[in-house]
Parts: sequence; C-alpha cells; structure tokens
Amino acid sequence: MMKMKFSALVVVMFVMNYNVCAQKKIPVTSDSVPFNPIIRDKFTADPAALVHNDTVYLYTGRDEAPKGQARYVMNEWLCYSSTDMLNWREHPSPLNVKDFSWAKADAWASQVIHRNGKFYWYVAVEHKTIGGKAIGIAVSDKPTGPFTDALGKAIVTNDMTKATGISWDDIDPSVIIDNDGQAYLFWGNTKCYYAKLKENMIELDGPIQVVEGLEKFTEAPWIHKRKDWYYLSYAYQFPEKIAYAMSKNINGPWQYKGILNEVAGNSNTNHQAIIEFKGKWYFIYHNGVLADHGGFHRSVCIDRLYYNKDGTMKRIVMTSEGLLKK
Repeated sequence: MMKMKFSALVVVMFVMNYNVCAQKKIPVTSDSVPFNPIIRDKFTADPAALVHNDTVYLYTGRDEAPKGQARYVMNEWLCYSSTDMLNWREHPSPLNVKDFSWAKADAWASQVIHRNGKFYWYVAVEHKTIGGKAIGIAVSDKPTGPFTDALGKAIVTNDMTKATGISWDDIDPSVIIDNDGQAYLFWGNTKCYYAKLKENMIELDGPIQVVEGLEKFTEAPWIHKRKDWYYLSYAYQFPEKIAYAMSKNINGPWQYKGILNEVAGNSNTNHQAIIEFKGKWYFIYHNGVLADHGGFHRSVCIDRLYYNKDGTMKRIVMTSEGLLKK
C-alpha cells in the first residue's frame, strides 16, 4: 500500500514539474560543444546572430531531409543563446513556415533585429500564391519568441523584383539600422537588392534598388558596420565561397575586396553572420562535415574574425577547434 502511494506521489510530482517547465518555457538541452560544429544533435544552417543585453542569440534553419536524399527540407527555424560564445542553450523552436498563412514551404535564411522593444525576424520562404520565393517578417517581444506574422503578407514578393528572371532571387534577408536610425533591408540571389525600411520595420520606405560592384554575387548578403566602413559580405560563385565589399556610404559605391572564406567542407552553400561581442569579432557560418555525401545536412560553426589596420578583413581560418583555438 505504501509503495502504491509513493508511486502515485512520484507521478503527481513529475506532472507538476513538467507543467512548471512548460509554463516557464525552460530551454531544452541540446548537444552544444565549444568547438566546431557547435551543435551536434541537429543539423543547423544559414546562421544569423543578434547581440542583446550581453547575450548572443543564434538563429538558424534546420536541415531535415531524410539521410541520403539530395535536397533541402527545411520547415522551422531554431534559436540558441549564449553569454560566452562557447556554451549554447537551445530554446523551443520560435518560428515555423506554418506561422505564415501565405507561405507554403522552405524555412530558408533569415535574420533577427531589435528595435523599439520588439524583435523583428526577416525570413525567406516559398510563397503560396505568388510564384517564387518571398520575404516575410515575424515579430516578438522577446528574442526567444514565440514569433508571429507581423504583416499578414510578404514584404517582398517575386513580382516586385525584375533585375533577373529567376523565381528565387528574393531570399536571404539581412537588415541593419544605421547610426541615424534609418533601417535597410538587403537580400537577393544573382542580383543583390536593397531598400529602406520605415521605422515600423514592416514596410519598405522607397524603391527597391540593385547593389552594384559585387563581383560574382550569388546570394547570402550580410550587412554590418565597423567604425566608418560598411561591409557587405556575400556568397560568391558556386560551390560558394564568401567574398566581401566595402564602402563609406551604405548606398555605395562598393569596392570589391576579395575572398573572406573558402568553400566550407562538404557544403555547396556558404552562409555567414558577422557580429561583435564584448570587443571581439566573430564569423559564424555552416559546413557539411557531419553530413553524408552531398552536404544537404549542414552544421553551424564559429571562428574569430580579425581586421587589418586599413579596415579590410583578414581571411577566415576555418578550424575544428573553433573558439577553443589559442
């Protein structure tokens, strides 16, 4: 009798503890390691990162194709956080393609940015009714979400961009808020587009323009600023390397500066995020070292980024030690 009462008590305590954890949305445990690739229990791709309140928030897509299938299957985005860039906590998935009623597939590359107490998540998806890829925006009061559709429709659709005839040129959004408060959205494949954003962050504020001066631009633009320089890094050729250009003005002219990162092993794609955290710069990317042949299961890695005295960036040295490298 006592044994039965004890068992019942254990069950009740387990249920209560589970409910408390669910209510608090405690991050789930992930196989995080302080070397490359940094996440081992899932395949993560297309990293973007946000520094907020002494914490780095890492946002990735998730490669879910069955083993051996040479295609990308991506339905949700993932979120991790770290206060030291070495140990990462996984949070429940804060956003899924299904959260956009107008989208039908492909949780592709994305970026989150903070403004006026809210977090805006710009994502690339396949549009349900307008042919081709499109860019949507989700919003949350917290960097870990959950996020909801901020606009109820895409901010950019394929019928809005005419510089190329392909249907997948509206992908890989990157956002920056300049020192004067003006926000800009960059994106593209084959052609790199950009446009101003209104302060509400969910409307374009002017025409869509094409960035000139980017040699062999493929996709994955990432815009950041350091001192007086703007840096526009991007995927170059295919299989992809990362190259970059610099400018003193966000509207250009842009001067091509060369290769920043080589082809990342066993991955045709190469997608980067560049951030400063506690006085140090970091290059976040993915490779395919944990994947089967073909590289359709990618994994996020981090290495240090260094600048030369003239402001140019030193070529990235990809390492297995990652940030443990002395």
